[in-house]
Amino acid sequence: MSQLSFSSLNLHSDLLENLSTLGYTEMTAIQQESLPPILAGKDVIAQGKTGSGKTAAFGLGLLQKLDVKRFRIQSLVLCPTRELADQVATEIRKLGRGIHNIKVLTLCGGMPFGPQVGSLEHGAHVIVGTPGRIEDHLNRGTLKLDEVNLLVLDEADRMLDMGFQETLDKVIEQIPAQRQTLLFSATFPEQIQKIAKRIMRQPVMAQVASTHDNVSIEQHFYKVQDDNQRFLGLRLLLMHFNPESSLVFCNTKRETQEVADQLIAYGFSALALHGDLEQRDRDQTLIRFANKSASVLVATDVAARGLDIDTLDAVINYHIAHDAEVHVHRIGRTGRAGSKGIACSLYSEKESYRVALLETNIDPILDSEPLPSLSLLDKQAMKPAMVTLQIDGGKKQKVRAGDILGALTGENGIDGKQVGKITIADNWAYVAVSQSASKQALNKLSQGKLKGRSFRVRVIRS
Repeated sequence: MSQLSFSSLNLHSDLLENLSTLGYTEMTAIQQESLPPILAGKDVIAQGKTGSGKTAAFGLGLLQKLDVKRFRIQSLVLCPTRELADQVATEIRKLGRGIHNIKVLTLCGGMPFGPQVGSLEHGAHVIVGTPGRIEDHLNRGTLKLDEVNLLVLDEADRMLDMGFQETLDKVIEQIPAQRQTLLFSATFPEQIQKIAKRIMRQPVMAQVASTHDNVSIEQHFYKVQDDNQRFLGLRLLLMHFNPESSLVFCNTKRETQEVADQLIAYGFSALALHGDLEQRDRDQTLIRFANKSASVLVATDVAARGLDIDTLDAVINYHIAHDAEVHVHRIGRTGRAGSKGIACSLYSEKESYRVALLETNIDPILDSEPLPSLSLLDKQAMKPAMVTLQIDGGKKQKVRAGDILGALTGENGIDGKQVGKITIADNWAYVAVSQSASKQALNKLSQGKLKGRSFRVRVIRS
């Protein structure tokens, strides 16, 4: 795709002049795909990671649409964290500095409420905020969104990951249906597709090339002599590829638990998922794996059915699947959302006939590889990026994702980037935090208050 300049767009002259003083001349891929339909007033779903230029795409869209003479809130941008909201507001102010008297206001959790109310009384054109705090202002009547004509959901997938679905629904209900909606997301899980169907009108997809690449799965086959070498092979593959998230398929429930227990004994952060687990243990296992506080999930095909994990770096077949179709289904779980996936299969002489039936782009028997070097066993198993904290309070105690995020990132708190998925059930909540911030996060939640109450908080470990 040849790069186009901003001057090719139908933008206000003051915006174009400011862009050139900022040194913005050519558009990024995401801007080229999304800006024309945004400026044409259409609803747009755009795939954009941090650093792709997405903020300028929706920022220019809302500034072009803005009527500065009408001192009313006309645009609302929702972001998952305070840090991102601050960045977005700074960028919008920078892009709009050629427009006189434009007022951009940030409303985020973890910040004092009073000054925000004072700022709102003075009015604003654009609000950038986190869902929980926006909902709080709506509930208290300190914020009105009845004149908003442009809604932006930035990093929508992360907002859903952090448990903001219900809050988003409540906020969106307060915005006129006759509006333009822009949804930016790095990935497109089913949840995003569902929300888009509900809140958008005939959205245009702005997707940068090679996001879903059919050849994004790299297959490897390894022949093993016996079960001892099979387990050794699994350890070596995990050490060699070092995947942040890997799913290991076993053919029986018993083997699933045995393999997970053995991996734990060797220092891996592993969990087992099989039909004998109680529902609560199953939920906890899936939450911990999805939020990256466990690196390896060992599962049976039945238990893994309906598993919705977007970023799986590797799938390892501890045994070859009984059916060629199941094999395809297993390996199709990696390499999603544009990232390259790795699928490794261990097989013995007895399983050769099953391997021969697989339809692959390589000859699994002829092209089978030797196992990685034994010297890898001298290394330590990779530790997961996150730690999961369990809070003994949930929906019934009126605990919301915004309360947890605000408590963690408030005064002397941790950075919003160190907070991962937030999951809230009836009587408990789980939040993932970076390993490096886990002690501080535990103290912050244990010693602080949620909804004016103290809750017991603990770290979940294998």
